[in-house]
Order: sequence, then C-alpha cells, then structure tokens
Amino acid sequence: MSYKKLDLSIIEGISKALGDTDNGFTGTEIGQLLYECNINDSNPSITKWRRLNEALSIKQQQDNCSNNILNLITHSLKPSRHINNQERFNFLKDEINKILGFEGLEISESGELKKISKVKTISEAKERVNRLKEKLKNRNTHNEIFKFCNEEILSENYFHLVFEATKSIAQRIRQMTNLTSDGSNLIDEAFSFKNKIPKLALSMLETESQKSEQSGFMNLLKGIFGMFRNTTAHLPKIVWKIEEDEALDILSLISLVHKRLDNVQIINY
Repeated sequence: MSYKKLDLSIIEGISKALGDTDNGFTGTEIGQLLYECNINDSNPSITKWRRLNEALSIKQQQDNCSNNILNLITHSLKPSRHINNQERFNFLKDEINKILGFEGLEISESGELKKISKVKTISEAKERVNRLKEKLKNRNTHNEIFKFCNEEILSENYFHLVFEATKSIAQRIRQMTNLTSDGSNLIDEAFSFKNKIPKLALSMLETESQKSEQSGFMNLLKGIFGMFRNTTAHLPKIVWKIEEDEALDILSLISLVHKRLDNVQIINY
C-alpha cells in the first residue's frame, strides 16, 4: 500500500517529537534508526530534530510517498525497543499520534499503524491523545475536576490546573450554601459548629470522633487554600514549578475533598 506524501509540517512535528531533548532518542539512536530504515543520514552534525527532519524530507521527495517515513515511525515505536522504558514509549507514541491525527493515522499500543478519522483542531488532537486525562481517570478523579479544569487538563498546564482545581472547592461550597465569602472565612461560615449548627456537616456531630472529623476537614480545606491556591495566585509559575507527578497527587487530594462534599448534610436556616 502506498501512502500519500505528508505535509512538511507533519514531518517537522514528528522529527521534533522523536528528537525531543528529554524524552526522545539520542543522536546515536537516531543514526541507528535511519540506518536500519535505509534512509540516508544526510547531515549528522546538526541538531537532532533538524537532522531527522532533513533526512525524512529528502527521502519523501525521492520516493514521492510517505511509506518510508511511516516505516521509520513504526520501527522507532516497536514495543520491544522500549521494554525497559515504557514511559518514553508512551510519551513518544502520544506526541506522534497528536501529529499523525491530522493525517488520519495513529500508532497503536502494539506499535502498528492504523487509520482513524482525521482530527481538524489542536483541541481535538489533544483530547484524543491526553496522558494526563487518562491518568486522572485511572485515579477515579472526581468529575468536578474535569468540569472546572478541562482546558488546563487538555493543555497539560499543571500550574494553572492546580490553581483552578483549588478554586473549584470554594465555588462548590458557595453553590451549596449560598454564601458569598472566600478562603478561611468561607470555610468557617460553612463548617464551623461551635455554638451553632453548621451549614455543611460531614455527620451528625454527636460524638467526639465526628466533631474531630469536622474540625480536621476544615483544617484540611484551609491548608489546601493556603498551600496551593494562595501560592499559585501570588507566585509566577517559573518560580513555583509543578511537575506532573506532584500535580496528580494534589488533584487526588482535591478529588477526595469533592467526594466528601458529595455526602455532606446541607442544613438550611
């Protein structure tokens, strides 16, 4: 089967993904890939992705089809090649699939090329291939996170994702109580039970354990606001950097809060 020529922007995107500084192939590995796929390594001394881009573009022009470019992609993503580094395999596969989606193609988990319906927008490409969203789903993350933070999840913007997720807690409490305050004042007005009935209660507050749980939950919420929301509101993201693993842990904590809010008793007075 002969595949039509790929747009040069597609070849450039693929080259950048495979030559990614942190997660892509080394210069030696790129040379080996080109050799194994019988593609001339026309300029091995230049930057990795430019080296790949030049070699693949020339090969496609010579062949007048993209068969050898697609062969190199599937060859580079053979699962057996990544047996000791599944994280790199997943990263490369997903990055390349975001690009190939515009051509109606995709690399499967088995490393094979298959046809799919074409994507037309960047958002659609990211929606189809989104590692962060899948990881959040695997953690059984509460739906409120997806409702409030879908754009940040799709763009994998960890800094603003944490900021928006923490804001979702305050907004949900306001919606449940009709209160208008924020931060610690909101928590106190909604959950405080000293000498009064709280607007939101985790339990009947009849035993010391139940009262301790209510107090602990209030402190947890104030801690989340102080550590994550207030920090991201006042510090630029280049100063307070959030990596994926840390963002996932923070979101799991916020998800737990939403799950507890699902079961609170709402007292109207």
